[in-house]
Amino acid sequence: MCSPTRHNIYTGLYPVKSGAYPNHAFAKAGTRSVVHYLKPHGYRVALSGKTHIAPRTVFPFEYSGKKNPDFQAIDTLLAQAGSEGTRFCLFACSNEPHSPWNKGDRSRYDPAKVKLPPYFVDTPETRKQMVAYLAEITYFDGQVGRCLDLLEKHGLAENTLVLVVSEQGSSFPFGKWTCYDTGLQSACIARWPGQIKPGTTSDAMIEYVDVLPTFLDAAGVSPPKELDGRSFLPVLQGKRDAHKQHVFGLMTTRGIINGSEHFGIRSVRSDRYKLIVNLTPDVPFRNVCMKSSIFRSWEAKARGGDSDAREKVRRYRQRPAEELYDIATDPHEWHNLAADPKLAAVKARLKARLQRWMKAQGDRGQQTEREALDHQARRRKKGRKKKKPAAT
Repeated sequence: MCSPTRHNIYTGLYPVKSGAYPNHAFAKAGTRSVVHYLKPHGYRVALSGKTHIAPRTVFPFEYSGKKNPDFQAIDTLLAQAGSEGTRFCLFACSNEPHSPWNKGDRSRYDPAKVKLPPYFVDTPETRKQMVAYLAEITYFDGQVGRCLDLLEKHGLAENTLVLVVSEQGSSFPFGKWTCYDTGLQSACIARWPGQIKPGTTSDAMIEYVDVLPTFLDAAGVSPPKELDGRSFLPVLQGKRDAHKQHVFGLMTTRGIINGSEHFGIRSVRSDRYKLIVNLTPDVPFRNVCMKSSIFRSWEAKARGGDSDAREKVRRYRQRPAEELYDIATDPHEWHNLAADPKLAAVKARLKARLQRWMKAQGDRGQQTEREALDHQARRRKKGRKKKKPAAT
């Protein structure tokens, strides 16, 4: 989700450890961010656009813009960096493609020709909204282009590492707010002339906690040991083709819009298998996606007797306690192998690895889920409001 993901990137810590694991979260007092690590080494550290992080003491960026990058402010920052030779670390934070999808040129995409993932229910509304989503991604691409143009304008392109990431999966069903790969995975494109060979790709598994140590490594700053992430700079430079043996995911519905009272999910993935643990399988899964016109069109098709739609709606609402998928043969995570005796040892190893990670993070599972509201910034702000005096 948005807020945990952004805290993840800036702190190099997994969300439960930093405290920012529900949405609209804040990091624990004393947590350090990229600003604290780079500023002492002569860097200006700026954030332009969407924030969704708290508190400012943990994230003392040079701020500009609101929901989207302020390109005039970015132009000024880069002009100063170019003329003064100042080092900089800039986060240009787009609000796209968050809904509502109302930006970009939809005429570039034909709803009838759009290819839908196999786990989608094919309805006219789904196709219509997919076009809107693609148009907004194209708008986002334009924002990236503006940043690259400004680097060129100020003579900074050749000595700047550029990393473009897409935050988290889309808010279509089975994406954002889940621990399926389509919700956890994001785009990651890097450019650094002379350091990264153009046109190369990598299958190395990386996580958002690895972004901060990678930036520090590129800046010649030794990443502190307390970070959860590790630098993947050797992968970018083509010196290594692997990074981590396991990557992790977590999700809580507590405190999200139209979320279940509590429905915690944890996951661990190797290069071949993925284990998902649903902490409260007896509770129906629910989020704001289920109020969307997309999901309502799925439900309508299911009520009309379409068995495919009925099964996909059911699977989104009801989750088993454990899900095990062979990513190599089933990349869309549709055939649950958790009960397959041939894979009992695989499931046991992944479960043990997940439990070790949770313990190291101070993640107590359901108890941590129940405490999620205490880590929400908006709840904390409400608690600080002064009570009106009683009427006399």
